[in-house]
Order: sequence, then C-alpha cells, then structure tokens
Amino acid sequence: MSEKKIDGANISVIAERLGLKNCTPLLNLEESVVYVPDINRPALQLEGFYEHFDEKRIELIGMVEYAYLHSKKTKQERAAIYEKLLSFQIPAVIICRNLEPEEQFIAAATKAGTPILQTGRATSEFMAELISILTFELAPTTTIHGVLVDVYGEGLLITGESGIGKSEAALELVRRGHRLVADDVVEIRKIGKDRLLGTASAVTRHLIELRGIGIIDVKSLFGVECVKDNQTIDFVIKLEDWKRETEYDRMGLVDEFMEILGTNVVCHSLPIRPGRNLAVICETAAVNHRQKKMGYNAAEELTRRVMDNINKASRH
Repeated sequence: MSEKKIDGANISVIAERLGLKNCTPLLNLEESVVYVPDINRPALQLEGFYEHFDEKRIELIGMVEYAYLHSKKTKQERAAIYEKLLSFQIPAVIICRNLEPEEQFIAAATKAGTPILQTGRATSEFMAELISILTFELAPTTTIHGVLVDVYGEGLLITGESGIGKSEAALELVRRGHRLVADDVVEIRKIGKDRLLGTASAVTRHLIELRGIGIIDVKSLFGVECVKDNQTIDFVIKLEDWKRETEYDRMGLVDEFMEILGTNVVCHSLPIRPGRNLAVICETAAVNHRQKKMGYNAAEELTRRVMDNINKASRH
C-alpha cells in the first residue's frame, strides 16, 4: 500500500469536467491549482471585510453578488473591490448564470494571474457539484494491490499475495453477473469521514490479467453491464494459503479490520484450499455483510440460541 501526496487539483481539469468558459484567455489554466475543496461566495468581502478570509478557496459569484456590485456600486468602487479581492492569491473566480464579467474585472484578474471562469448553471446547483468534484480530486489517495468487485451492491476488495487467485475469483464473479471495478491495482480515495471510493487506473480499466492466458478485456467479452468505474469499499477478503497449524475464525463473532487511509474496513481472512468455490464464498460474504449492516448477525443469533438452551436446561 502506498499513499500519495495531495498536490492539488488543476483548474484546467475542473474547467473541463464542468464545461466552464475561460473569460481570461491570456491565462493558462494549467498553471492555476486549488488545494481545498471548500467554496466561498464573497459577501462581506464586497464591503471590504477580509478578516478570516480564506484565500485558498475558489470564489463563486452568483446573481446576488453580481446584482449588488452593479446596482449598489459605481464603476470606480467596483474597480477598487476587484483590486482588493484579487490582491489575494485566490485560485479562480467562477461566475454563474452566464453573467458577463466587465472588462475592468477581466483586466484586473489577468494582471493578478487569477482566472475568471463562467457557467450558465444556477449557483446553488453548480456549487454542490463543484464541491463534489473538488472533494474527489483532493481526497487522500492510496493504491493497493488487489481486485475490486461490486457484489450485490457491496464493494468487495480482494487482496492477497501475487498469484494466489484474486483475478480468477474476480473473473468468476463477473461470469456470475457481478461487476468488475479494478484488477491488479486499486486506487482508493477517502472522500468522507469513513467512505473509501475505489477506482481503476486509466491504463488498466476494465482489464484482467490471467496467468497463462494474458490480458482479458472484460467490457468487450462480457458487456458494459459487467464493469463499473468506481465503487465504495465495504469489506475486504484477504486470500492466503491454507496452513494446517493455523486456527481460523469459524464463528465470526469478532470482526477483524484492515486500516486504509485511517479508516477501519471489515476484513475476512480466507484460506485457499482445493475444492473451495471462491465466487460462492465471496457472494455469501457480501450478503452476510449487508445483513450485518441491517442489524442481523447470524453468529450472535447462534450464540443467543445456545444460551437459551442452556438456560432452559438449567431450569429443569
């Protein structure tokens, strides 16, 4: 497992994903970078109050801010506001509802090296999507050697030593109607307090490597319904060679965990032995995990029944 340092999100990437127009064509968007996923709508700043102002955030101008500037401020006052706002090294300014930035704003932004972007979308709707994209792009990231499959809606991460059968298990799951997310290298982002999102790299997306056969294109062979671009990681199955002297958990009363980016994910150690159907075991583990999330634990139910029988016997 190797964790990547967050280098920021490039404004050019954000503009491309959201279809934004660059109103400052003399500026290269690839040179502008944002490092925080939060957004700011300047309000008090338009009146000169900059205490606690976070200049690392993208500034979003909507109908209210635009109308206030153009109805309550003179051209000279707006020029002073633009100069003050752009004196901070803010990553970008985005104007919503196709509102046109005036020439003095564009000139000041170009001089300051701050790109002004434009969208036709409503401010609140656009803001929600922008925050979502920034959260994804700026999330702490790590890579894990393994396979990620969507099994009955549960994100199953299969890990284990190279050559132990992870890809073969994933292929059998795909043949049984489940969806492949990533094989060999899984890129994982922490996009919430306890939410891990796994994706494949652009190079290996939808591909599986089978030793002795080569590269398999799952999307071409089995159809688009058998692949998925990303999936929340819900639990882990760690494949390992069967060792007679090792005691394996047979009840499942106590969960084991694997730490990924500071988040504990339920992890089951599964010993590999001839005759074990890995695909069926993975399917059962996925359904069982969902049951536990819904409040039912079969191991606890068995314990309760045993205790009830003991209590009944003791009364007689």
